Amino acid sequence: MKEATPFAGEPKRTGWPQPMVGYHVDEAGDWVAELACGHCQHIRHQPPWINRPWVTTQQGREAMLGQTLVCRKCELGAPRDWCLPTEDPIIER
Repeated sequence: MKEATPFAGEPKRTGWPQPMVGYHVDEAGDWVAELACGHCQHIRHQPPWINRPWVTTQQGREAMLGQTLVCRKCELGAPRDWCLPTEDPIIER
């Protein structure tokens, strides 16, 4: 099992690090990261539980493209999600 370095303010988690290659907004209005592996993961800023202030701005999301998130779905061998990475990452809302 590989270990990824957490973002500031996040707990250390084990799994497979995967780069973020795009974003989209789900039906509830929450941001979702599209990972290079084909899985998707919600990225929320809900302090004090989840501290990701970069999610709240276009500049923050642009700056985080290419950074890795731990993908537990890869570790579990889950099939790819249907939200495949986009050619032109959606970073505005």
